[in-house]
Amino acid sequence: MRGESTMGKIGFIWGVGGVMLLLVDALVRLTLISMDAFSHPLTGLQWSFLVGWTMVMLLVEGHRGFHLSFSPRVVARALYLLKNPRWLDVVLAPFFCIGLYRTTRRRLIASWGMTAGIVSLVLIVRTLAQPWRGLVDLGVVVALGYGLVSTAFWLVHGLAGRAMPFAPELGEPIAQPTGDSEDEALGLSRAPISRVKATGC
Repeated sequence: MRGESTMGKIGFIWGVGGVMLLLVDALVRLTLISMDAFSHPLTGLQWSFLVGWTMVMLLVEGHRGFHLSFSPRVVARALYLLKNPRWLDVVLAPFFCIGLYRTTRRRLIASWGMTAGIVSLVLIVRTLAQPWRGLVDLGVVVALGYGLVSTAFWLVHGLAGRAMPFAPELGEPIAQPTGDSEDEALGLSRAPISRVKATGC
């Protein structure tokens, strides 16, 4: 991050760090709750549910949700903030990186919809009795752990100057003095996830 402004560095660190802290906080709290499930004798049905639910959360939320979408988008927006800091975006860096404002209409709907969905899921799960609540939470813990590792992966990937699979999706006109694409104007490179995966981290 040499050559970048102090304000940009603060926004970058606070943005990615804030998002990762949110994941860690949820991970710790839900792990404690999920472990309580094993203080109860589990039936065959409950063991089957645990295995199936954990696999679904790992693949759908962990891999598809975090690794292929949420995490690279967070890092892409953090890298933009590093090079283009604005005081409001720096103060609200974690929310900026998640895409809760200053983004495309489609991304706004997706980001706020995801937030509402998470809140709804938390409220519903709280009504469950143990061990079911712990079993559901354990699947969420697995997905959050995958997401945390994935965010770290894309962070290293982006800081190494390698192509990111998504643009920052600012949802506003961008000056393009030398090129025709948004990526050129932002100073970012972008490549499909399939190509990124082929080249490795």
